[in-house]
Amino acid sequence: MDTDVDGHGGRAGSHQQVPVYTVAPREVNPDIGGFRRDRRWRIRLALPSAPEMASLPRDARESEPAALTADERRRGRRLAVLSHPAGMTHRTIFSDQLPTLALVGLGASESVVGLQRAFEPIAQLLQLFALRAVGRVRKRTILVAGQSFAVLAGLPLVAYGALAAAGAPAGPAIALASLAFTAVGIVVGNAVWFPLLRGYVEPGQIGKFFGVLRTGWHLTLIAYFLAAQHWLAAHPGSFGPLFAAALLAGTVRIAMVIRLPEAVGSSPTRIRIRDALGLLRAQPRLRRYLSGVVLYGAARRTALPFAIVMMRRTLGLSDADVVLATAAFYAGGFASLYGWGLVADRFGPMPVFRLTSIGTGVLLLAFAVWSGAASAVWMVAFFFVFAVLNAGFGVADTQVLFGLAPTDEPTATLVIADVTGSLAYGAVPLLAGLLLDAAISAAAAPIDAYRVLFLTTALMAVIAPIPLRRVVR
Repeated sequence: MDTDVDGHGGRAGSHQQVPVYTVAPREVNPDIGGFRRDRRWRIRLALPSAPEMASLPRDARESEPAALTADERRRGRRLAVLSHPAGMTHRTIFSDQLPTLALVGLGASESVVGLQRAFEPIAQLLQLFALRAVGRVRKRTILVAGQSFAVLAGLPLVAYGALAAAGAPAGPAIALASLAFTAVGIVVGNAVWFPLLRGYVEPGQIGKFFGVLRTGWHLTLIAYFLAAQHWLAAHPGSFGPLFAAALLAGTVRIAMVIRLPEAVGSSPTRIRIRDALGLLRAQPRLRRYLSGVVLYGAARRTALPFAIVMMRRTLGLSDADVVLATAAFYAGGFASLYGWGLVADRFGPMPVFRLTSIGTGVLLLAFAVWSGAASAVWMVAFFFVFAVLNAGFGVADTQVLFGLAPTDEPTATLVIADVTGSLAYGAVPLLAGLLLDAAISAAAAPIDAYRVLFLTTALMAVIAPIPLRRVVR
């Protein structure tokens, strides 16, 4: 095949401008190491697909994203750090423990509560469809639109008193619909959040940046839950003002992220869903990465909610104890995230993966053995240490994922990783719940059933670094 190429991407001496080109090796992150071989090394006589456009030489593209200046990257980091506590407060309050308590107050059944906890993981599939808009709509516009939709969808829960007065089935149905549409808005907006952040982070400072980013929202949620505990103690069942405060936080985030810088001409090509899904088939290192982080993440997302269930139903601890343990969880993240970021940048992600995975396994093993005699103080300590270990794994996880994502267009890689992980995070706790119900219905002692669950999650956490060894070098 003729491989002579002129300066415009066509064959020398050809009257027809056929996009024949050569492809140079893709730049890679030296902290991650290696590069993958694929069919893009061949010379094509057809128009390139979206992923192929990312590897074309500069003069062969129709448009090249203009890189952000140092001042724009600095402004992006500042706005991200300032807006993230408001965004995560809004997201957590509309997807975590508070909706569960609110639905129970409306008389919702256990199946309805379980359905609500699955909304966000299931909604992650919508991120694949949000990819279709990337290339035609700016990422910042998608983020603002998703966040705005989520704030509007949550408005019915501000009138929680009216929903409670309406009773079943209207009250729970309206609340459930509000939570479902809020999850949709949050997920669609977040499809482009990490890709935007990727353009702001300086090389070699990923761990430090995300340590700072996550520290802020942990501190904010600690303050929120402590205030919520006092409010509900004085006004039992009054959830409306708590949801209103979360909506105010979501609105504040809109006012900040609308000013985020974005490279002119970024996302010059349309990203197709099949191209994003094809990354799982074409990139073995991405599959190994997902295998490791899903093992650890599924263990965490299974152990924590059922630890709370066990606190209430088996250990007989109060709602106040549960809220205090929740605050301790965010306190553990707040106390350790920045330090973990420095450690990950200094020593790399693999030592952090090993330390946090083994530590989590030992903690869950101890919990399985001694949980039958656990007190409120023991549970607070358990949640705090669990959060410290989870924070370290999360910082290392993000560092590796950003290394796997191409710098010029990371959206497809980041979204497919998020969607794949979220599906597992939704499915594993659901399966665990069904197995627990079956075991307890078969006359097994509840405490024994929970111990088996925590032993299983301990094993999952310990083996999580095994597939990651072939990703991080």
